[in-house]
Amino acid sequence: MGSFFLFLYVPFSYSQENQPSTFGNGLLNLTGKDSTWSSKIGVRMQLLSISSWSKNDNGFGNPEQNFLVRRARLKFDGFVYSPKLQYKIELGLSNRDISGGSEFTRNTPRYVMDAVVKWNFYQNFELWFGQTKLPGNIERVISSANLQQVDRSLLNSQFNIDRDIGFQLRHHFTLGKNTLVREKFAFSQGEGRNVTEGNLGGHQYTTRLELLPFGNFTSKGDYSGADLKREKTIKLMLGATYDINKDAVKTRSNLGKYMVNDIGFFETDISTVFLDAMLKYQGFSFMGEYADRDSETPIALNSDGSETGDTVLVGNALNLQTGYLFKNNWEISGRFTNIDLNQEITGKEDQKQFTLGVSKYIVGHKLKVQTDLSYLTLSMGNDELMWRLQMEVHL
Repeated sequence: MGSFFLFLYVPFSYSQENQPSTFGNGLLNLTGKDSTWSSKIGVRMQLLSISSWSKNDNGFGNPEQNFLVRRARLKFDGFVYSPKLQYKIELGLSNRDISGGSEFTRNTPRYVMDAVVKWNFYQNFELWFGQTKLPGNIERVISSANLQQVDRSLLNSQFNIDRDIGFQLRHHFTLGKNTLVREKFAFSQGEGRNVTEGNLGGHQYTTRLELLPFGNFTSKGDYSGADLKREKTIKLMLGATYDINKDAVKTRSNLGKYMVNDIGFFETDISTVFLDAMLKYQGFSFMGEYADRDSETPIALNSDGSETGDTVLVGNALNLQTGYLFKNNWEISGRFTNIDLNQEITGKEDQKQFTLGVSKYIVGHKLKVQTDLSYLTLSMGNDELMWRLQMEVHL
């Protein structure tokens, strides 16, 4: 790792200024002497321990434990030519980050998380091009480094629309004195990140509208877990997203497994709706999300009409999460998640999960220790108990 940063630093050492940085604001902050480019280089890691127990006739047993590097990332962002032309590159190095290689990614590790250029071409308009997160549910767009609990909810793991490559157009304007409105539109390939072997289905279209009736949150707090800034006045964001993936070939829109049939791939339109809210006030925070997925033909078919065994995961989910940050930067949080998949189509059980979390923010989200205890109930009665402990270090 050290040789990598030496390689980065040496070519720039005679053509840039190295600005001093504080903890959490980048490992290196570079600016060209002619001010035509900048680059902030950061690293982060999450170290995670998971213990789980399954419920049987004698109570909870069958203990399992796992230690892992949940995430390990390199991040680069800045501008080129003009501050109005920004870029972001994020590389994932942990096994969880790079997994998912297939014939459609040339059977290679998927290192690239984000590679996107953002052009503020006119007033409040920005045009994005590249691979990055689609404007989906609020929980997914919040960085995994800035989460209120150890990881995202079951709603996100089963319904989010994640990253894809394409174009995004973003705009914002103000109504009256304080009300902020943000519009986001995306046109993307529709098969997720790092696909290299063409587009098997159609394309994906995403529209999101956000309303902030009391103005902006402090330091983009609407896209960060916990009220670390202790908002002095109530801040609220209300969001709605509609996503349609035309001729999708995966079971979860641009995620999940490919639906293969006797003539190639089964294609169907998949639509996803998200409604969400974020509220913060004097250390108290609340986040609510609702998700719904539907499909034109949710059961994959062969050319003769017989079922392939693959199904689109249609259904809905609700996630409610709240927390309170004490003045000593300890936080207690709670979460309730309900997953209601169409059992007749998917064969999947209903799920309810209750989570209690405790976090210690040493240097905000940049250095923190988090733990949570979750109880998962399944409609077939196979309940599970899970305890997690995680440390985040973000330079």
